[in-house]
Amino acid sequence: MLRDISSQSFFMGFLAAFVGTASSFAVVLQGLTAVGASPFEAASGLMALSISMGICAIVLSLKTRMPISIAWSTPGAALLATSGAVEGGFPVAVGAFIICAILIVICGTWKPLGKAVAAIPGPLANAMLAGVLLGLCLAPIKAVAFNPVLGLPIVLAWLIVARFNRLFAVPAALAAFVLVLIFGVNFPDGAITNLHLSLVPPVAFVVPHFNLAGLVGIALPLFIVTMASQNIPGTAVLRAHDYNTPPGPLFATTGIFSLLSAPFGGHAVNLAAITAAMCAGEDAHPDPQKRYWAAIFAGIFYVVFGLLAGVITALVSLAPTILIEAVAGLALIGAFSSSVVAAFRDENNREAAAVTFLITAASLTFYGISGAFWGLVAGGLIYILTHLRTKT
Repeated sequence: MLRDISSQSFFMGFLAAFVGTASSFAVVLQGLTAVGASPFEAASGLMALSISMGICAIVLSLKTRMPISIAWSTPGAALLATSGAVEGGFPVAVGAFIICAILIVICGTWKPLGKAVAAIPGPLANAMLAGVLLGLCLAPIKAVAFNPVLGLPIVLAWLIVARFNRLFAVPAALAAFVLVLIFGVNFPDGAITNLHLSLVPPVAFVVPHFNLAGLVGIALPLFIVTMASQNIPGTAVLRAHDYNTPPGPLFATTGIFSLLSAPFGGHAVNLAAITAAMCAGEDAHPDPQKRYWAAIFAGIFYVVFGLLAGVITALVSLAPTILIEAVAGLALIGAFSSSVVAAFRDENNREAAAVTFLITAASLTFYGISGAFWGLVAGGLIYILTHLRTKT
């Protein structure tokens, strides 16, 4: 097994971990903060997710000898960012994370639930995701309006680098954010000198609380977007690279690691898509049978990055929130455009998709339940009525 290690797999593993972390950690922090996490709890969640997905990738890749890349649920974090705090605060959100993880495990081990998730109409699932992402994707524009001197360099860095290499566009925006943070933001007295205190890994155990608002407003939508937008596309990427393995055990394993990270603030981990393509491609190794080491190295670097979560969160907290949202929004533009196209491609389902999208994007909360759930319910009713009408 050790003979399969190569410099290519080492470099690609580092690149996959860097891109996976840099492109969306701001979304995760924003999402956890939005549902009531304190800065320390958000840092703990970021650390728990990074370590969980790192170890999960190592375990699955060693077991299957396939490049199984794992990521946190970026669409799920975006969902949290738009859901807002629920009654009961962050402990209720953690309870919802646990329920979501259990559902993912069941989905991987009990076929009826897996079939039920697969039966959710694609246009509605994509429309819900697009509605969730819309608010964050508007953040770069708002950041420029808030302060052009601070916001414009971030957007320009993303725009210019994307013309040459889309893979490095978000890391470039992140680099611009760091420069803006250093040269454009006035730090509070003692903020930098006390930064070394953040080197200690943040560990915050949150006692979960369970209620109906958390179940319906967070757990179910989080489960749906994680399965429909991450786990299922992740298996498709593996199949596209001729790595055929039953998806059920992979889903169940990600659910177990999600369950382990939840009490420490982690919302969900799942199969990756973009970084999976990196680890499964020719650049990882000429021999497809040896590319699994790229995913193993990515897992190792995820663990290392997770241990630095306290420092990352401390630095990010020094910047205006809108700048963090801008980086997160730029990271999600690709996912937003893809989900919009998929949602409105079929003419017969456009009305149902539009209703789902609009209600979700409005971010209205009824009875403590987020708009993502109501958007899916309303769109589902329109979808059923539309298909009943076409049959008669």
